[in-house]
Formats: sequence, C-alpha cells, structure tokens
Amino acid sequence: MKHMYSHNNSNMLEVSDLMVFYENAIGVNNISLSCREGQITGIFGANSAGKSTLMHTISGIIVDMRDKEKRKGAERITWFGSIKYKGEDILPLKPSDRAKKGIVLCPERRQVFPESSTLENLRIGAYLANKAQAAETMDYVFKLFPELQKLKTKEAGFLSRGEQQMLAIGRALMAQPKLLLLDEPLLGLAPSVETRLAKAIKEINEQTGVTIVLAEQYARQVFPIIDHGYVLENGSIVLEGNAEELMSNPDVIGAYFGI
Repeated sequence: MKHMYSHNNSNMLEVSDLMVFYENAIGVNNISLSCREGQITGIFGANSAGKSTLMHTISGIIVDMRDKEKRKGAERITWFGSIKYKGEDILPLKPSDRAKKGIVLCPERRQVFPESSTLENLRIGAYLANKAQAAETMDYVFKLFPELQKLKTKEAGFLSRGEQQMLAIGRALMAQPKLLLLDEPLLGLAPSVETRLAKAIKEINEQTGVTIVLAEQYARQVFPIIDHGYVLENGSIVLEGNAEELMSNPDVIGAYFGI
C-alpha cells in the first residue's frame, strides 16, 4: 500500500467554472478549486451546500445519475465547466474509467453491502487491484483498523456505524486510489469515533501519500488534519484558505464550531 508519490506539489485536481443543474435548480454554482498532490483538501458546508454534488461530479457518479434520469425520459441533470485530473479533462469519462485512473469515492452514509461479511466487502473493493496489491492493502487496512480484523466474518449490516465507516474507507483503499474522495465520513458518528477516524484519515495520507478530498458538514474534527479547505454555501465557494486561516475566521468559527 506504499504508493509514496513524488510530491512535486503540483495540482492533481483542477475544477474550473463548474456548474451543475438539476432540472432548474443549481447544485453547484461556478466553482473553481484545486487540490494539490499528496495533500488533504477539505470541502465544508451545510446540508444542501453542494458538497455531495461536487463529489459526485468529480467521481463521475453524476454521469450514471444523468443516464438513469434519461432512461426515465427526463433530461434533468446538466453540467458545464471542466474537471482536470493530472491535466486531463475527465468530465466526459464514466465513473468506472475514472476509478481505473485512481479516482475512488467513499460515498456518504457508508453504503456497505450489509449481507456480505467484512472480508467480502473488502474483497469487492479490490476489483482494480492485482493479487499482491489486494493482499498488501488488506494487511494495511487491518493494521489501520484492528477492529475490522476481529469482525472479518461478521455481516457488515451488523457492524456499528463507526465500524461500517471504517469498512467503507477500507473498501475504498482496496481499489488502489490515487485520489480518495471521502463524502461525509464522520456523518452520524459519536465524537470519540469521529476523532479516531480523523486520525486514521491523516495516517492514510501520511503513510500512503494518497491525495484526499474530504467533504464534511461539521468541521471541528477535520480542520486540524486538512492542508487547504473551501467553504460552500448554496453551491458556491464563499471562503478558502489553509487550516489556520479558516480556523481563525470568525464566520467559520460561528458556523462550524458553534461558538
């Protein structure tokens, strides 16, 4: 699992003038942002700020969503702008083709396969890995989350929320990401589990060199681990900066720390 990319601090991901429309509603309104290779970039915002739409558009899930709508006879989802990954415009690509390039989404609300065991869930994630990569990454996941080692044979539906989230992150790692997209990984978890997962996310970044984009509604646990962050409101970026800049901004403190 040691990718250890050379961090020339170039931008791995460049989103430019991105607009996403659902029917007549704007999901993402003229967003431009960049994520540097080897860093953790945070995307913060309230429930309907556009975080998931942005994550779906980067990962390509939006393409599947649009095609599903079209089959129903409704052409509802449209987008404009560009998303460049390592310099290549990926907006036309299907999610499976983006995954092959290393763009892997860990979706919100965990979405594990409830009737499959922990081990089966991890194996399902390894569809892009060769045997050696799969074995090495599985070892890494069990080192990172020793809890899962003990739950290998248990059906994922019976795991706690925190354990399911560890499993979802582990499954995403099995797909050998170069750019890991985490959509609200701390959603609905107890504070102690949030702390544990934030620490694990930081470790993944430091130990494997994988670039991470992390969307979260409540930022208290996440601010300390990000390199750069963006705050979304109504589909637009209203603030950006490094962790120190954001944490010292009175608007951010009021909105995210409830102070």
